[in-house]
Amino acid sequence: MPRFLNSLFGRVVIALVVGIGLGAFFPHFGESLRPFGDGFLKLINMVIAPIVFCIVVSGMASAGDLKKVGRVGVKSIVYFELITTFALVIGAGLAYFTQPGAGMNVDVHSLDASALTTYTEHAKSLKDTAGFILKIIPHTVFDAFARGDILQVLVFSVLFGAALSLLGEKGKPVASLIDSLAHVFFRVMGFIIKLAPLGVLGAVAFTTGKYGVGSLKQLSLLVLVFYASCVVFVVGVLGIVMRLAGFSIFKFVRYFREELLIVLGTASSDAVLPQIMRKLEWMGIKDSTVGLVIPTGYSFNLDGFSIYLTLAVLFIAQATNTPLSMHDLILVVLVSLLTSKGAHGIPGSAIVILAATLTAIPAIPLLGLVLILPVDWFVGIARAVTNLLGNCVATVIISSWEKDIDRARAHRVLNGELAYEPVAPAATDGDVLASPQLARKAV
Repeated sequence: MPRFLNSLFGRVVIALVVGIGLGAFFPHFGESLRPFGDGFLKLINMVIAPIVFCIVVSGMASAGDLKKVGRVGVKSIVYFELITTFALVIGAGLAYFTQPGAGMNVDVHSLDASALTTYTEHAKSLKDTAGFILKIIPHTVFDAFARGDILQVLVFSVLFGAALSLLGEKGKPVASLIDSLAHVFFRVMGFIIKLAPLGVLGAVAFTTGKYGVGSLKQLSLLVLVFYASCVVFVVGVLGIVMRLAGFSIFKFVRYFREELLIVLGTASSDAVLPQIMRKLEWMGIKDSTVGLVIPTGYSFNLDGFSIYLTLAVLFIAQATNTPLSMHDLILVVLVSLLTSKGAHGIPGSAIVILAATLTAIPAIPLLGLVLILPVDWFVGIARAVTNLLGNCVATVIISSWEKDIDRARAHRVLNGELAYEPVAPAATDGDVLASPQLARKAV
């Protein structure tokens, strides 16, 4: 019991229970705790952009051979597109067969369009290929970091890392500096992650207080179908992929249980980005591969988003009695393949991407988005968890293709024979994100 209480996992579990209790019995007080959750996420977002920059640049510099970097990048994109397609089809398939919106008979003219103004403005730049390409190019380097646009930061990081790699010996002092900066930022993240229980407490108490305990278990059929879709995707698609690579998806999920619990409470996978990278390296995956695949996946491999895109689009069509032909269904999947990319970092990203998708499919009324606004936070939980697992699995698969994983060590870690040790011998107690290279030397 003391070990459970002293662990991050145990503290987050307690925070979840206490948050639900406060929101249920003291709803107004629970709503007042929202700043704890928002503040925790703001602290995380504060360091995400520089961490991604340092990780990608260090990964490319340590890889040395730009051909390998390009090969890993191409394999990652191919894998992302393939798995994303499966996610889109699963969302569309379950929506088609379960008909969650059927019978609502919503009159589009009766919906309030004012609630969508902010989201549709953000969606304008995403409705075509040219708009998407222009969006990923930052106005300035500092603008990308200031706004925390991970996709733009990623573009600059790749260019910077490629240039640094080509400089050879002249670039080594800069590479060493960036590697040192990465350790500093990881230490900062280590301080922040200690506040995870407080962040989870605030987020859960606010949600329970605002929507009531019943909202946590008696949601619409749309939410239930979406959660079922995510389970089917994780167990079916990701489970098969992991089995083909020689690993168990269930052991993999257990290994990341702390991180998944934090995501469950905050509905954001940003909160655990550095942590999952360290744990993947602890499994025996080469740090350069982790540093390239994970940040790229955060923008290009949004499996939870993809499932929700097609599911929500068909839900709106069913709710508004909009008939869809097979051509329309295929168009939904193809358009979603484009619009699902780069959603990370956009305010209200799920609604924004849905708006961008619907503007490209005139048969479905855009105003139908008003119907799903009330449940967006709840589906956001499963979206974030599925996105996180999808990117972790992608890293394992790409590293297996590249032979950048110590398979014997990975099995020992997943079997519980080699426990994760986040604290290096030289680090102080409680520093969650110590250098994995130092930690490995201690084993």
